[in-house]
Amino acid sequence: MPHHRLRSALSAALTALACLLLPFGALSAWAAYGLADTGRYVTAMAPLAENPAVQEAIADNIGAGIVHAIDVGPFEGSALEGSPFESGANHFVQDAVHSFTRTQAFRSAWDTANRATHEAVLHALRGDGPGTPQPPYGRYGGEGAVTIDLAPVTAQVKRQLTDDHVPLASHIPVAHTEVAVLPAQDLVPLRKGFRVLEVAGFWLPVTAGVLAVTGIALAVRRRRAITATALGTALGGALLGVALAIVRHLTLADLPPGISAPAAGAVYDALTATLRTVSWLLLALGLVVAVGMWLTDRYGRAGRLRRASAVPAPVPVPEPTRARV
Repeated sequence: MPHHRLRSALSAALTALACLLLPFGALSAWAAYGLADTGRYVTAMAPLAENPAVQEAIADNIGAGIVHAIDVGPFEGSALEGSPFESGANHFVQDAVHSFTRTQAFRSAWDTANRATHEAVLHALRGDGPGTPQPPYGRYGGEGAVTIDLAPVTAQVKRQLTDDHVPLASHIPVAHTEVAVLPAQDLVPLRKGFRVLEVAGFWLPVTAGVLAVTGIALAVRRRRAITATALGTALGGALLGVALAIVRHLTLADLPPGISAPAAGAVYDALTATLRTVSWLLLALGLVVAVGMWLTDRYGRAGRLRRASAVPAPVPVPEPTRARV
């Protein structure tokens, strides 16, 4: 019938659109409610303080910065410069900084730096003015770059080196070094994209759910529509997982010089852990529902056949014969 054909076509279109929007909805919701939440971000990044690749990369950078501060500090041009004592001091600094990355003080400094970075970036993306209270150590001056002050971290390292009796540690200058984490020229496009994500993070999943329910309600064969929606959900979860793997490969393949690939991979995995879990959940949920619908349909059909075969056939009643006169 034309009416049934129209309903089936509309149901198929709504189901396909819902399955297409589902992975994008998951991605936008993760960005809007996962990455944009400081507490969740710090919690996701906290385990990296014990990751050997991250510890190695941070120790190398901090150690190089401290050694550079010693070289250009009060000992520049002195008799220590270029001497074996200076070389030994540099070696002690590197060893001490690597030891520092395995302490509770480093984990506290790691959490503090991540919180400061995240809060400063959020201030910038949300367009907070210069009069807005600034996060500790993070700076955002209206339309300027987002910067992080590394002085508190350097001060903690200096105290650790001094306690370990590292030569020259007490003379390390603790300068307020501001590191740009978000250039000013990137603020405008990122701010627009962030606002779109905040809206899409709520409406895309809701729209996908409404379209899926509407498509199932309009279907002439609802069991088949539910199975198609489940398979589309599983396919969307699989595509989301594949996309995350591809982006990870491209990100690590295009790192700037001096960036540790294992450390960058660990950071990427920590940030996308929730999204990977969502992709697996969508895949598993879709497959379970599809298999469940197939099994119930198969056994339901077999049961109907058994019941039909168990009903005895009606016995034909012979017509009465008339007696001949």
